[in-house]
Amino acid sequence: MCLKFGFPLLLSTALLVACSSGSYILSTHDGRLIATDTKPSLNRSAGVYLYTDSQGQQQSIPQSQVQEIIKR
Repeated sequence: MCLKFGFPLLLSTALLVACSSGSYILSTHDGRLIATDTKPSLNRSAGVYLYTDSQGQQQSIPQSQVQEIIKR
């Protein structure tokens, strides 16, 4: 009985978590596409977007270089 309901529940939970990940793409004015694992946040005083890249490293990019931020 547990397997009858347990597996579909586990599968649907896994799909929900995978679909709601915080992946974003930063599109730059020079045509680069940068994949991020977190939603980029703007540090207004420094004029840069802060994000975590796909390797888990904290990165920044000047606001003036970012054309668009797209949620995947």
